[in-house]
Amino acid sequence: MTDLKPATGKAYLFLLTTALIWGGNAVAGKMAVGHVSPFLMTLIRWVIAFGLIVTISVPQLRQDWPAIRRNWLYLLLMGATGFTGFNALLYTALHYTSAINAVIEQAGMPFVIFVANFFIFRMRATGGQVVGFLLTLSGIALTAANGDLQTLLSLKLNFGDLLMLFAVLVYAAYTVGLRFKPELHWKSMMAATAGGAMIAAIPLGVYEWWNGAAQVPDAKGWAVVAFIAIFPSLFAQTLFVRGVEIIGSNRAGLFINLVPIFGMLLSIGLIGEPLHVYHIVSLVLVLGGIVMAERNRPAAIV
Repeated sequence: MTDLKPATGKAYLFLLTTALIWGGNAVAGKMAVGHVSPFLMTLIRWVIAFGLIVTISVPQLRQDWPAIRRNWLYLLLMGATGFTGFNALLYTALHYTSAINAVIEQAGMPFVIFVANFFIFRMRATGGQVVGFLLTLSGIALTAANGDLQTLLSLKLNFGDLLMLFAVLVYAAYTVGLRFKPELHWKSMMAATAGGAMIAAIPLGVYEWWNGAAQVPDAKGWAVVAFIAIFPSLFAQTLFVRGVEIIGSNRAGLFINLVPIFGMLLSIGLIGEPLHVYHIVSLVLVLGGIVMAERNRPAAIV
């Protein structure tokens, strides 16, 4: 069943843009290596993001303050888990496991969202949605393995993989938790959750500094931090929340699997990495999986 409602088309645009920006975030993360340490970068990005969103949200924050006070714990937890917790777990996991493992494990996030929605809300996934998910997973695996099946067969699991799986659970919980979002203006929602992310990032930055691992950003590091504070942290997160509001977490979750694909394409265009046939095949598989899942979604799910 194809949904041609204008709001649904808007959701697709929001989620595609989100995936593209988050793909750019991955490229920015590569460019940040050697220019700023990861936990300090996480802290600074949320300090900047929080300052920016509060600056433009004063009227909405005043109007929504009673609702923010009533829901302060929910908003704090959403920012701490979805914004800071996931990235902190990802950064830590990559100290122990390979990027290939991490990418493939992250691709399981839509399945976790399906399962959580079934057990919590009794939302069923159709056979077509499951096949669509498997297609996107195949595309991600192909990209992560650089088109080499033998690479996938030789993967080994370790402590980092457990951390990555926990990271997937954390972000899936955040995505499903958006269903309980209070009635707030989007600026108020982003300001409150960005504040939660900033608070959660403080101990991480302090820990990194205390252990002598902190690296203060240089000029290139500040440019990367500014980019991720404005686009992945604020703009893309806002679009993702809005997309989930319109079409639901089951459907929106599949678009997350476009992130490594867009990251790959941006790396080719911006960093000069070579383009291979398997890149194109991966993109077709992921997009095809999303289209199949959308065409076979339950009619009652919004």
